[in-house]
Amino acid sequence: MAGPDPAELRRVVDAFPGTPDGGVVDRVNDLLDGTYGRLTREWYPELVGVTEAYRDGDVLREDVLEHVEAVPSFRLSDGAAPLPAKRRALFAADEAADEVTEIAGWYATLRSLVDDDPGDLTRLERLLHGFGYVFAHGLFLGASSPERVVRRLRLAYRSVGVDNDDAATEAGAERTTFTCPYRNVGARIYGEKWVCHEKLDRVDDGYVTYLAERGIDYQRPRGCDGSEQCYSTVARDGPEPWWPKTAPDEIRARP
Repeated sequence: MAGPDPAELRRVVDAFPGTPDGGVVDRVNDLLDGTYGRLTREWYPELVGVTEAYRDGDVLREDVLEHVEAVPSFRLSDGAAPLPAKRRALFAADEAADEVTEIAGWYATLRSLVDDDPGDLTRLERLLHGFGYVFAHGLFLGASSPERVVRRLRLAYRSVGVDNDDAATEAGAERTTFTCPYRNVGARIYGEKWVCHEKLDRVDDGYVTYLAERGIDYQRPRGCDGSEQCYSTVARDGPEPWWPKTAPDEIRARP
């Protein structure tokens, strides 16, 4: 089954940089519009809990990835247009505390660990990914915008018995909420959502690979915790940096 080694994941999570002393942390938090505080006081303790649940076999890698992707973020551009005041605030925070850069490096390591490594996939999972990638060439042929891509994607959902429950446009992203009828298949042996996420999502990973090569960002199914409903989003892939997903030095190197 795809997923990081639980002990290695816990080692990386435990390597989270500490927080600055005294009033420095308050200044950094103010400069980053409260993002630093939400990350260190709320998101990180929850990450520790998710990591422990993953170690105990209570959640899937998909649950860990979903939480990692939901890290509180400080926006540094509006689409491709940089936000100079936000960038200056990030640089000031970085000068005030080394932890600003250290957290960005730590987050990159964490993200690379929970992302799929093709070498860790089973043969079946590699076949499903390959099928999704090949099938995407026909499914998305001629679809060059998020609006057209999402219409094809919803058609693909329906073709395998998935109910599209709601469609909406949020912040330039096309969002689809749907119900997976296979949620409980194999649940007694493998755990809930095993078929829906750990297996069927490998096909979606093939879509992700294909669309990313064409400048479309497809965020495959998320948000299924405690509900049979999940959601996915499709948007134009663009250079929109956010901290900690983007390190301060990388921002300095950009025009």
